Amino acid sequence: MIPRYSRPEMVAIWLPETKFRIWFEIEAHAGDAMAEAGTIPAANAAAVWKAADATFDVERIDAIERETRHDVIAFLTHLAEIAGPENARFVHQGMTSSDVLDTTFNVQLCRAADILIADMKGLLDALERRAFETKDMVRIGRSHGIHAEPVTMGLTFARFHAEMARNLRRLRTAREEVATGAISGAVGTFANVDPAVEAHVCAMMGLEPEPISTQVVPRDRHAAFFAALGVVASSVENVATEIRHMQRTEVLEAEEAFGKGQKGSSAMPHKRNPVLTENLTGLARMVRSAVVPAMENVTLWHERDISHSSVERMIGPDATITLDFALHRLTGVISELVVHPDNMAANLDKLGGLVMSQRVLLALTQAGVTRDDAYRLVQRNAMKVWENGADFRSELSNDPEVTAALSPEDIASAFDVGYHTKHVDTIFARVFGHS
Repeated sequence: MIPRYSRPEMVAIWLPETKFRIWFEIEAHAGDAMAEAGTIPAANAAAVWKAADATFDVERIDAIERETRHDVIAFLTHLAEIAGPENARFVHQGMTSSDVLDTTFNVQLCRAADILIADMKGLLDALERRAFETKDMVRIGRSHGIHAEPVTMGLTFARFHAEMARNLRRLRTAREEVATGAISGAVGTFANVDPAVEAHVCAMMGLEPEPISTQVVPRDRHAAFFAALGVVASSVENVATEIRHMQRTEVLEAEEAFGKGQKGSSAMPHKRNPVLTENLTGLARMVRSAVVPAMENVTLWHERDISHSSVERMIGPDATITLDFALHRLTGVISELVVHPDNMAANLDKLGGLVMSQRVLLALTQAGVTRDDAYRLVQRNAMKVWENGADFRSELSNDPEVTAALSPEDIASAFDVGYHTKHVDTIFARVFGHS
C-alpha cells in the first residue's frame, strides 16, 4: 500500500520485521511446549529465547531465500545464525511451514481488526455527536434523487450511526472468525507434533486452536473476514456519497471543511470540491476488490496448496491498511462537516409545497374521498406546480373539488412541517438508547 493512504500503526502490523518477530515467537513458544513434554531439551528451548533480543536482519533473510526459494527455511537458517546451530536444531520440530505462516497471518489479522474496531468506535462517536447537534434541523428527504418528504439532518446522521454500529458487530465477528491457529504438522494429523503444542502456542498468541486444519487453516474463515471488510467499505462509500450529494452546488446542505490555504482547482480558484469523500469512494472500491480473491481462496487442492498465498500477501496488508485509513478519514470528515440550515430550508421550499402531497392525499381520503379520486385531485394540482411553477397550497385552495372536502384549516394543517418530525425522538431512542 502506498504511504498516501496509510497510517503507521496499521502499516507496522505488516512490516517484515513484525512478521519475523511473530514467526520467532511461534517457534519459541512451540519449543517451550515441546520441552515441557520432554520432546526436546529444556535448556535448548530456553536458549532459543535469547534470540528475542536480537533484531532479525530482513536483508539477510531475503538473501537466504533467494538461494533456498523458501521463506520459512530462510528464516530458520537466519535464526540458527543467532541462536546457534546446537539450539536451532530443536526448532520447528514436527512442524510445517503453514503452521507458522497461517498462525502468523491470523495474529496479524486479529491485530488489524483491533485497530479497525477502534476506528469504528471513533466514527460512531462522531456520528452520534453530529446527530444530536442536527436532530431537529429539517431538510428534504429524497427518493430517486427527487424531493420526497421532510426529514432532519439528525436522522441522516442517525441512520449512518445505526449502519456503522452493525459494522462494528461485523468487525468483531470477523476478528473472532480468524482468531485461530494451527500447529498440526504435515497434512494436519499431529503425527509429529503433539496437540498440546498447538494449544500452548495459541494460548500465548491470543488465539484458539483450529478444530481441524488440513495443514492450513480453512480459508472460509478468511473469506468471511474480508467479506466483512468489504461490507464496511461499502458503508463508508454510502456515507461519502450522501455527503458528495449534499455538497453539490444545487444542493449545498453540507460540505467538507475547507481549510485556510486549501485550493480546490488548478484552473478555477472558486472551486470547493468534495475531494475527501470522492477519495473515500475510490478507497472503498479497493477494499472490496479483496473480497472475491478471498472467496476464491477457499478452494484448495486436497490438504493444501499455496494458490492462496500470493493473494493473501497482497490483500492482507492492502485491505486492512486502506480501510483503516478510510475510517479515520471519514471520522474527520464527519467531525468537521459544515452544515447549512438556511440552504436546507430553501431546498425544502423549492417545489412550492409539493412535498406535502401525501398529507393532502391522506386528508382527502379521511374526509371521505376515494383514494383514486383523491390521488387524481392531488396530482392534478401538483402537475401545475411542476409545469408552471405554481404554488401548491394556492392551487389546492382554488380547486372546488378539493375545497368541497377540505376546509382552509384542513389544507393549512397538511402543510405543517412539524408533522413529519414528531417521531424523531422515538427514532433516536431506538438508535442511541436515549433521545
